[in-house]
Amino acid sequence: MIADQSWHKSSYSGAESDCVEVAEGAVTGIRDTQNRTHGHLDVPAREWTALLTSVRTSR
Repeated sequence: MIADQSWHKSSYSGAESDCVEVAEGAVTGIRDTQNRTHGHLDVPAREWTALLTSVRTSR
C-alpha cells in the first residue's frame, strides 16, 4: 500500500487545480485528485519512467 504522504502533484499544477497525483517508488501509483477515494492505478516504475521520457522527448 502507498502511504498518503508520498503522493504529489506536478510542480506545474496550481494549488487548487484538479489533476493527477503520483506516488513514485518500485511501483508508481497514479490517482485522480477529484476521486481519491476511488483508488489508484499501480504501474511498474520502469513503465512510468518510460512514459515520462517519451512525453519529455516528444516536445
